[in-house]
Amino acid sequence: MSARRMRCAAATVLLVAGCAAGPDYRRPDMTLPAAYKEAAGWKPAQPGDQFARGKWWEIFGDGDLNVLMDGVEVSNQNLKVAAARYRQSLALAEGARASFLPLLTANLSSTRSRAPTARAGTDPGIAANHNLSLGASWELDIWGRIRRQVESGDAGAQASAADLEAARLSLQAELATNYFQLRVSDAQRQLLDDTVAAYEKSLELTRNRYAAGVAARADVVQAEAQLKSTQAQALDTGVQRAQLEHAIAVLLGRAPGDFALVAAKFNTTMPAIPSGLPSALLERRPDIAAAERRVASANAQIGVAKSAYFPALTFAASGGYSSTTFAKWLTAPNRFWSLGPSFAEALIDFGKRGAAFDQAVAGYDQSVATYRETVLESFQQVEDNLAALRILDEEATVQDGAVRAARESVLLTTNQYKAGTVSYLNVVTVQATQLANERTAVGILGRRLAAAVGLIRALGGGW
Repeated sequence: MSARRMRCAAATVLLVAGCAAGPDYRRPDMTLPAAYKEAAGWKPAQPGDQFARGKWWEIFGDGDLNVLMDGVEVSNQNLKVAAARYRQSLALAEGARASFLPLLTANLSSTRSRAPTARAGTDPGIAANHNLSLGASWELDIWGRIRRQVESGDAGAQASAADLEAARLSLQAELATNYFQLRVSDAQRQLLDDTVAAYEKSLELTRNRYAAGVAARADVVQAEAQLKSTQAQALDTGVQRAQLEHAIAVLLGRAPGDFALVAAKFNTTMPAIPSGLPSALLERRPDIAAAERRVASANAQIGVAKSAYFPALTFAASGGYSSTTFAKWLTAPNRFWSLGPSFAEALIDFGKRGAAFDQAVAGYDQSVATYRETVLESFQQVEDNLAALRILDEEATVQDGAVRAARESVLLTTNQYKAGTVSYLNVVTVQATQLANERTAVGILGRRLAAAVGLIRALGGGW
């Protein structure tokens, strides 16, 4: 071949090698709303790359929660699973990238063998064979198969990194929610204990009035029934609290039997949501980033499947020594070598490559649908929690007024009972109303905190 033809052939190979089989990646298009329905000043944003969330839980001002959060990062087993999967995906990406480089092999062997029938002129029919060789092979990535594999591996590693951040955020949000529910149970128990103490005084008052002949026996029985019922309610709060405590222990990677949270006063403050939140916050959602990266990985797999239709060009070289006698093994006459390119192409595979290509396309379509569904669900979650916070804030204001009115009603009715103008049934009724309103107010606070955590989680960790 002339030098000119060799240059033309080389230029053709380099030109073809600059292209990769399959479509280049483009982020899937979506039709999104111009603004959030439940909050003014917001607009949709594109998903960003994965990055660590800040310590968003500190906005609640609870020191015990801050301490517990440190334990999730260190000891949670599900988080360790996600971290191990991330390391695994990094290794897979590195493995794909290694295919760009030549493969070097070495072989050293020394064997003796005996043929089934001894050859003429040889005594026992035993032959020796000693081999020492080095080999190298390199596949030229003409059609971009390796490049697409690397693209897929890198995108998969990025998706796994985002999965790790999503797992961390999910576990943090779960811990915060369980912790707040536990503190709500503590507040409910404290409220019921205080109510029991008040009912014990009411029972004592009723008994004294009964002893003095100014109250009926039915009043005493009603007071006793009310006291016992409230005591039972106080004990019942222990069931949920124990379960929440056990759940928190598992989130911290500890056995429930070795973990305990002492009952404490509800010191958590309800954080104020800024009136104007930046639209870029939706970019912080790691699950959206993971879904988008999986689309990129699936797109690259289409190129890998398409490259199977084209021949593979491989350069190989080998050399070494081979001899039947050990003494003359490493001598010049026993030296061998080979060098040259090879093309390999499957002529008939009965639809195997076509099926692989169709599978890759279907996998891409599936990842696109998953990505779009993840984005839509993220908007729903933000809207849901914004609506919950807005409505619960209004409900809390009204409920606080109901609590104040119920307390005043108990005070007035108790004084009327002492004056003998109303029966004890009136006292029981207003006391039950007060307890129900007090418990509802505590429950609303817990729901507001849960909605705040849900909004933080929906926004990718913070606002």
